Amino acid sequence: MFDVLVFLYENYSALSACPDFDALTRRLADAGFEEDEITDAMVWLHDLASVTLSSCASHGPGPQALRVYTSQEYQALGAAAIGFIASLDRDGQLNQAQREIVIERAAALAETPITLERLKIIVLMVLWSQSVDVDLMLLQELLDDDPGPALH
Repeated sequence: MFDVLVFLYENYSALSACPDFDALTRRLADAGFEEDEITDAMVWLHDLASVTLSSCASHGPGPQALRVYTSQEYQALGAAAIGFIASLDRDGQLNQAQREIVIERAAALAETPITLERLKIIVLMVLWSQSVDVDLMLLQELLDDDPGPALH
């Protein structure tokens, strides 16, 4: 599924620029993706659109709010993912609504805890689906598979 999501990001300027479902499904199949990967990605993107609409309609806490993770969220995300989300939040790369969408979309996966590589793709997809211009430094961070040397 994540390969399909990255393919869409690399080939379409925004989620709204994608062709209709049937045309997009054919294009992905022609690109060599398996039917189950395509289906999983389409369901995930549909759910992303639903969560985005409901998130935009709701009013969350003010800018000084502290995000506390539930034990279920902590298990689904893991410490590395929560730390990464916190750094994006602190640096102003994600607003509160986007942060909540990222958390919801990551928690919706069967994989627990989620890998940092996959979380980065989720962040990228959330920003892409909202047609947010991604800072080049952040884009490099999100597309970088190598976490770099561990600092102790």
